[in-house]
Amino acid sequence: MANAKIVWVDDEIDGLKSLQIFLVQKGYEVTTFTNGFDAIEAIKENQPDVVLLDESMPGISGLETLSKIKAIYPLTPVVLITKNETENLMEEAIGSKISDYLIKPVHPNQVLLCLKKILDNKRLIAEKTVTDYQQEFRHLFTALNDKPDHNEWMDIYKKLVYWELEMEKSNSPEMQEILQTQKQDANAEFFKFISKNYLDWMRDDTIDKPIMSNNLLKEKVLPLLEDDVPVFFILIDNLRFDQWKTIQPLFADLFKIVKEDSYYSILPTATQYCRNAIFSGLMPVEIEKKFPNQWKNDEEEGGKNLHEEDFLASFIGRLQKKDIKFSYTKVVNNHEAQHLVSHIHDMLNNDLNVIVYNFVDMLSHSRTELEVLKELAGDEIGYRSITKSWFEHSSLKQALKKIAGKKIKLVITTDHGSVQVCTPYKIIGDKQTTANLRYKHGRNLNFNAKDVLSFRNPQEAGLPSPNVNSSFVFAKEDGFLCYPNNYNYYVNFYKSTFQHGGVSLEEMIVPVIQLESK
Repeated sequence: MANAKIVWVDDEIDGLKSLQIFLVQKGYEVTTFTNGFDAIEAIKENQPDVVLLDESMPGISGLETLSKIKAIYPLTPVVLITKNETENLMEEAIGSKISDYLIKPVHPNQVLLCLKKILDNKRLIAEKTVTDYQQEFRHLFTALNDKPDHNEWMDIYKKLVYWELEMEKSNSPEMQEILQTQKQDANAEFFKFISKNYLDWMRDDTIDKPIMSNNLLKEKVLPLLEDDVPVFFILIDNLRFDQWKTIQPLFADLFKIVKEDSYYSILPTATQYCRNAIFSGLMPVEIEKKFPNQWKNDEEEGGKNLHEEDFLASFIGRLQKKDIKFSYTKVVNNHEAQHLVSHIHDMLNNDLNVIVYNFVDMLSHSRTELEVLKELAGDEIGYRSITKSWFEHSSLKQALKKIAGKKIKLVITTDHGSVQVCTPYKIIGDKQTTANLRYKHGRNLNFNAKDVLSFRNPQEAGLPSPNVNSSFVFAKEDGFLCYPNNYNYYVNFYKSTFQHGGVSLEEMIVPVIQLESK
């Protein structure tokens, strides 16, 4: 940061002349004072970029001067320089919000590094991020064109998320645009991969295939019950992998992260299909056969996720694990959230505690309707940010803090993700066609085959057929499906909103994280 203004306060400042000259030669503007009183008066008139402050001075000490500077400019960085290495002084200085701590005698490069860390940190990190991504770009390009399998696709998506989060720190719109183009290319290839392999995953149990919604509990949760430690399975509805990475540090404050993994959501990537498949251990077509009174298709009246606890009980029973003591809690409003906080200690007596938390799904739906949320979560960065703000102040975090010190295991996951839709595709259907923007099912659907993945026989894809000749179609990449009636109105209304139900990396490859007590 050229021409940054440095104030250096030291009662032996004349002995530091060579250091001042060194910093001036490096482009810094250095003003010196021999005592805290004069420095404070000058700082009131002219705010510096950094204060270098001797700890031991006559008249007013360095820590007293620090306190008065922070009262005037709380955010101004202050570096304490001292001969005193006692632990209590260091702790007091850190508690007073110093930015760094140097021990005399100081070397010119030591001071320069300290200033660069404070003043140029963001710029240097941004430049290094751009350089590193330029090198990684070629590796990702090669991986995308190397026919990745289902495991390699999970790795590719994690890398794209990593770079997306890193690019937030850079001030390089050009590189961010290149990354977005690479992400679009990845989604185009992923759509081809799902189109080619999905039905094989449904038909053949002998082939190598990913863990999917219907075997998530069996593979990732129930094996944890063998250690006689309470397991908490927390499903945050509609949580994408990048949103998980945003709230991960908040979880890491409370728990030890044992394994960060992902799995594939089934199609359609919509709550009633994915979440019911998770808790029943069955594909939707099997749920409909086994629970004809509880399963409801899209066009039927009534709640579509009212029987998850029944499905879970049946699933545990089928696995002959009837001795498992479990609880099921769903949080969709503030009253239920407060009840969770008050009663989470009681759950420590159970083997398995399932908690379904609906905030993120409500956020994505509300964002479509509420102008204020369109402003707050208008893009991917805003969407992640509002998710982090929610969790930071949520009842879920309050509840988890209450059991963080107990010996427990924890699994954080979701049922599906969402994608920001930008490309409209026309589709024609009869009155029974479903309203979802990312998938449709019904009779006599008319569409461009290039725009969607279609299943003419839904049962092959593990899906019920509500009517004879019903078919399912799923929008690809960032597409959304609109009817010709009032086409322009609906295109403008839904463009750039976050939707789910279709085929994209963001919707299908979702986090499943194992944690335990620290």
